[in-house]
Amino acid sequence: MQMKFREDINALRAIAVVSVVLFHFNHDWLPGGFAGVDVFFVISGFLMTMIIVKGLEKESFSILLFYKARVRRIIPALAVLCFVLMFLGLFLLSPIDYLNLGKHAASSLTFLSNIVYWSESNYFNPSSNEKWLLHTWSLSVEWQFYLIYPVVLVLLKKFLTLNQLKVVIAISTILALLLSILMTMKSSSAAYFLLPTRAWQMLAGGLVFLYPVNLKANTKSPIQLIGLLLIVTSFFIFTSATAWPGYASLLPIIGACLVLVSNNGESLLVNNKITHALGKWSYSIYLWHWPIVVAGYYFDLGEHWWIVGVPLSVILGATSFKFIESKTLSDFHLEKLKYALRPLHFAAISALIGMFIFYTNGFLFRLAPSEQILVNSAIEAKDDWHYPAPNLEINSLQIRFIEGSTDKNILVMGASHIEQIYPYVNSLDNEYNVYFLTKAGCFVTPSMKNPKWDCTNLQGYSELLEKVQFDKMITSFYSFDSYLSKKPSERAHQIVIRTEEFDAFLADTKEKIPHIYILLSEPRGKEFDPVVSLRKNLPDHITELKARDEYLEHANAFSRLTELDRIQVIDPIKHLCTKGVCPTRDSEIGFFYRDKNHMRPSYAIRELRYLNTVFAFNDTE
Repeated sequence: MQMKFREDINALRAIAVVSVVLFHFNHDWLPGGFAGVDVFFVISGFLMTMIIVKGLEKESFSILLFYKARVRRIIPALAVLCFVLMFLGLFLLSPIDYLNLGKHAASSLTFLSNIVYWSESNYFNPSSNEKWLLHTWSLSVEWQFYLIYPVVLVLLKKFLTLNQLKVVIAISTILALLLSILMTMKSSSAAYFLLPTRAWQMLAGGLVFLYPVNLKANTKSPIQLIGLLLIVTSFFIFTSATAWPGYASLLPIIGACLVLVSNNGESLLVNNKITHALGKWSYSIYLWHWPIVVAGYYFDLGEHWWIVGVPLSVILGATSFKFIESKTLSDFHLEKLKYALRPLHFAAISALIGMFIFYTNGFLFRLAPSEQILVNSAIEAKDDWHYPAPNLEINSLQIRFIEGSTDKNILVMGASHIEQIYPYVNSLDNEYNVYFLTKAGCFVTPSMKNPKWDCTNLQGYSELLEKVQFDKMITSFYSFDSYLSKKPSERAHQIVIRTEEFDAFLADTKEKIPHIYILLSEPRGKEFDPVVSLRKNLPDHITELKARDEYLEHANAFSRLTELDRIQVIDPIKHLCTKGVCPTRDSEIGFFYRDKNHMRPSYAIRELRYLNTVFAFNDTE
């Protein structure tokens, strides 16, 4: 017996998909619109728990039939999307983008894409806009939950009563929430993408079913309204800078649970033609909207692409629902086994095609030999990074230590633009002991806060200075403008504060370290990015003038520093650009950078000789 259609659940789907779509087309419209995915998780948990527990109560639950139903619900529309993108990509994408599409299609169809995307980058990283199937991470999380959850409940039911099972689920929800909060603080990217830190959101939906609340008729609408307000509020008060999911996601989760608890399908807020249609099409709209968003970035369709993109997402979603998704929603019967498994066959074939695309480097064989060399260079470059794990801990500070042949010490401090010099330093016959004290995405000034992780490992440098006597220190000015406000007046104020703090840092370290070097910024830009350079057929150089124009804000702030006496300033642009030209690649190394602003190890080893003055040993110092 199927559950009576609930308009409130359908409306939650509509609200969730609208929030995600609007957020992706323009973050400013709904800064926290990504929370719509959390609402989807609550709905899934509620429905899956209901299906499983009701089956266990009647002793009629079949794990196999449960899996088959999920296959027929999720895979057909997803497989068609992946196949269409791979077909179009053959003609429209560069080989390096096409191989990534193949990899991501295969991982999406095997429901491992959340793990793949977690290993690649942060969800809110700009490169996310180049990943055509990034949004399938949430489907992978759900599917992993679907695979594990019924098996666990069936096994537990062999030893526990239903009431005891409910208690176990409640306790598990609390523990999973605590894990999510802890992991969000330690690694927000892992917490965002992985099942263990998302499971509590689905379990929370399950608790609504397991512990029903009988509300009086006159309280249902107020409870529902409060729930909807909590959800909508989360769309406006959170942003991509919010550590997520963690405790912040409690707001939309509680909101969604309250709507489910109210069980009120009569309210005009949830029972109207618009929410009914959008909720019904929500899965397919979710599938198709993100590739449309990516197309806007990829083909430079302009900031007003949303005018076409938003309605196109709805149209394609409605079409997908009518001709693909709805064809798989009929009741399952054993005699239809062959029909029910067809989507799985199609998905398997599509996944194999994706793997073939990936392992042939985007069908690289179709290009001329000279083009293949350039593409292979880009493929090697984009993941070329060498900065090892910490091998020394001092006062809880994590350090990369390179042992020298004397008792003299050098401190190397900064973010990733200091980390990139590690291969060069490691290649030297070091007489100095070199201490790398770094944290990517951070700056030494205390007012600089990275919204995703703590910067104490860099900003707590004084604890290291108390333990080790340094003869030299080199630090970078590159990240001076990281995470400044976009509002001009507020930004100007922050720049003044950071400048004063950096002066204080210099004054402090000058008292303790005899020789201090400041490394300015290297040439950067999309021409250096191997993937973007190939995609847009960009030139193999930029002008020195363009390189310096990238750092006008840095230069203005640096000119106002008052503690530069007795400090040596090193200008990478002066050394890396010749006769006004800054090359981006050559026949020996290929592309010099791994992205638009980080050097490859081989290039660093070859070109950072201008740092010899820092690391050259002088026993008179």
